[in-house]
Amino acid sequence: MKQQRAWRKRLASVLAAGVILLPGAYGLSPAPVAHAEFGWGSVISAGIQGAIAHAQLNEFLKKYNDSEEGRQEFFEEMKKQYGVNNDAYYNRKIDTIMANLTAAIGAVDPTIYDKPYNYFINQDQSFNAFCTIGHNMSINTGLFSILTNDDEIAVVLGHEMAHGQKDHPAKGARRSLNMSILGAATGTDLGAIVAGVINNRNITKPMEREADALAFEYITHSNYNPGACAAVWQRVMDKSKGQENSMQQFFSDHPSDGDRRDAYVKKLYAYSNKHVTVKDGTVSVNGKNFVTPAAAGDMSAAERSYFVVGNLAAAYHNGHNKEAAYVDGKTVMLGAQPIMTCTYDDESAQKLADRLNKIK
Repeated sequence: MKQQRAWRKRLASVLAAGVILLPGAYGLSPAPVAHAEFGWGSVISAGIQGAIAHAQLNEFLKKYNDSEEGRQEFFEEMKKQYGVNNDAYYNRKIDTIMANLTAAIGAVDPTIYDKPYNYFINQDQSFNAFCTIGHNMSINTGLFSILTNDDEIAVVLGHEMAHGQKDHPAKGARRSLNMSILGAATGTDLGAIVAGVINNRNITKPMEREADALAFEYITHSNYNPGACAAVWQRVMDKSKGQENSMQQFFSDHPSDGDRRDAYVKKLYAYSNKHVTVKDGTVSVNGKNFVTPAAAGDMSAAERSYFVVGNLAAAYHNGHNKEAAYVDGKTVMLGAQPIMTCTYDDESAQKLADRLNKIK
C-alpha cells in the first residue's frame, strides 16, 4: 500500500510538473476552481478541466502505452514499485508459458509481435497477476501457492494478455477519467486525478468477460488443456474455502469464480461440437455418463473432471472420436488424444475405454 501511494504521488508530481504538455503549448497550471454549488460555472469548469485532463492522459498513454522507450520506462518503474522475484524455477516456468502463449495468440492475432510483452514475477504473496499499459505484465509470487500446473497458469496469463491485446488498460483509464472529472470541478488537483486513473486497473466486467473468452481461444491454439479454463476457477474456489473475503478483494471487479467456470463449461461443450459436458463432477459423452474421476493429489474430483472434459473436447474437435478408444498403460486414449490417466481410486482404464467406445 505504501508503494502504491508513492507510485501515485510520483505520477501526480510528473503530471503537475508539466512533463506532459497539452497541445497548443498549454501547461499544467491548476485549472480554475469551481464554486461548490451546482451551476453553469461548475459545468463549464468541469468541461474545461475534463479537456485538460484528457489531454494529459492522452499524452501519457502516447508515451507509456505506445512508444517502445516509454513502455520500457514504465516497466522499470513497475519493478521498482512491486519488487522482483528472481527465483530460477518460477522464472523458467513463466518464460516457457509466455513463449507458448505468444505463439498461440500470434496464430489468431499477429499484432502481438508489434508490441511484445514485458513481464516479471513480483514479491506479492497474494493470488493475482495483472497487465497494465504498454503490454507490461506482472505475476504475483502468491499465484504459485494456488496454481501448480502449467495449464492453469497459462489460462491466467492468457486472460491478462487478452486485456493487453484489446488495449483494455488504456480504454479503462479513459473511461475512468470521464467518471472522475466532476471531482476536479470542485477543486481536486488534476495531476492527482490523472495519476489515480493511471495507477488503477479500471477494467470493467464486460472487459473481464471478453478477456475470459479470448483466453479460451488462445488456449485452444496451444498445447495446453482447454479444460484448464474451467478447472482453474474450480481450484480457486476449492483453495479459498474459509478465506473467501480475502480472495474476493482481488476479484471484486470480476464475474464470480463459479460464473467464470460455468461459462467455460459452455465453451467446452461448443468446442466439442456438442458432444461433451460435465455436471457435479460427472463427465458425459453424447448425454451418457462416462466417468466421475476421483480426487488425485491436491486436485479435487471436480477440478480433475474439467481436465477430462478438456481432453475429450479436444478429441472431438480434432476428429479423434472417429478412432477407437484404447489403453496405454493407465491412460485412456481416443486416437492420438490422451483422455484420462487413471489412479488407484478410479475405475480401470480398460473399463473406461470400453465404455467410451460404446457411447462415443
